[in-house]
Amino acid sequence: MVTATNAMLHPPQQHAWRTKITPILGKVNTLFHKAADLLTPIADFLARYWVAGVFFSSGLTKTVSSSLTLFGFTFKYPVSLLPTESTFALFEYEYHVPVLPPMLAAYLGTAAELLLPVFLFLGLGTRYAALALFIFNIVAVVSYPDLMAAGVAQHQVWGLLLLITLCHGPGKLSLDYLIDRWMRR
Repeated sequence: MVTATNAMLHPPQQHAWRTKITPILGKVNTLFHKAADLLTPIADFLARYWVAGVFFSSGLTKTVSSSLTLFGFTFKYPVSLLPTESTFALFEYEYHVPVLPPMLAAYLGTAAELLLPVFLFLGLGTRYAALALFIFNIVAVVSYPDLMAAGVAQHQVWGLLLLITLCHGPGKLSLDYLIDRWMRR
């Protein structure tokens, strides 16, 4: 006959696996968190890099640009920061930026797409650059009524990455982080 005292002294074997697996799960969880902590700065940088590349490439299409091939990679760069005639035509007839006249919108849009991504990529004034590009992204979607669903989806992804950067900050692989460490010394 099983008494209450006997059951407490000799618990059923069905829970023995729990006592064996709990420490293993704790170690796996700790290892997982350490790996995530090591990868977070890389993920922060890659998110900034990807969004910066998208906007900078778009800015290059609005200016006269050239390219340089170095070690098998072709790098495009603007020869002039001024918009081309075709850019002015785009802002006149296709992009309907609210409030701004088309010529001013062309200058501001081109400057934003060429300068803000550089700050975002370097991680310098990152949250301000992310905020400005986030707003710019919204204005771009609103200003181009012919944007198809796939284009809207891309803008949503870019907006989400910019919002994460804005809220989370640039991470350890940024000039903001280095400047902050230097200022605290």
